[in-house]
Amino acid sequence: MTFSFQRAKTTPFSPKILSWLLLMGVGILIGSCSSKNQTSTSKDKRPLVVFVTGDHEYSGESTLPIVAAELEKNYGMRTLVLKASPNQNSEENIPGLEALRDADLAVFFLRWRRLPKDQVAYIDEYLNSGKPVMGFRTSTHAFNYPKGHELEAWNAFGERAFGAPPGWGGAAKHSHYGHESTTDVSIIPEAAQHPILTGVDPNFHVASWLYRVLPDYPVKGTTWLLMGKSVNPNSQPAVDQPVAWTWQNPAGARVFMTTLGHPEDFQVEAFQRLVVNAIHWELGKPVPKNWKGKMDIQVPYRGIVN
Repeated sequence: MTFSFQRAKTTPFSPKILSWLLLMGVGILIGSCSSKNQTSTSKDKRPLVVFVTGDHEYSGESTLPIVAAELEKNYGMRTLVLKASPNQNSEENIPGLEALRDADLAVFFLRWRRLPKDQVAYIDEYLNSGKPVMGFRTSTHAFNYPKGHELEAWNAFGERAFGAPPGWGGAAKHSHYGHESTTDVSIIPEAAQHPILTGVDPNFHVASWLYRVLPDYPVKGTTWLLMGKSVNPNSQPAVDQPVAWTWQNPAGARVFMTTLGHPEDFQVEAFQRLVVNAIHWELGKPVPKNWKGKMDIQVPYRGIVN
């Protein structure tokens, strides 16, 4: 038996059709890549915590990045740490504040800044957004504009953002009990069941000298969590003062504020857990039941530069 093969007839595509097919193929390829990238981005549902640092004294630009790294490694968050430039003593520049527009939580550790109007506008926008706000220690006096400056009202940032005294000294007589003192911290019994205090030792000791905030601050409507007692104060009588509280600010945002924040405080596991818990609470996330363990934070106290 023999087989005969006959070559099939083919109809060549015209150059116009070939060009069209080529464009369609490229379009499908680009669309596929774009779709994959969009899918990849949309899958990242982790909350973004933006830390805004710039203080002359307490090394917040060194302690908070360690906390940020822990949040990324063990607690399912994205973080960004913004720093004063070119260093912590630079009072008039914190690059990157536009990132606050994407933040799910803003954490401030500032001291006596004089940022330009365009940078302050990003902070103002965030405070008006109703998104949660967190502050450490000298953020009560984050800004220090001279009298008559168009941004002078920002010297009261602490009151607006955290329900804290509106700046250092002044009518509120906001001050502390001396650099030779330290502080014993205890959980306020009425607040013991607050989620932020989950797993926090009921009594612990920190290096921070106790800030005076009473009698007019924290503002009405705050919930006090921790009380501080000055050890070896430079003046008597030394009145016990709240050192951590929550609040809902005028924009409806959750607020957590602590007047602690000395770099040696960050070595204390109870304080570390307080901070991690507070960040979760601020974001509306369950406070972690399984503590991932103490962070190794060995940052020296810088001291007052100016």
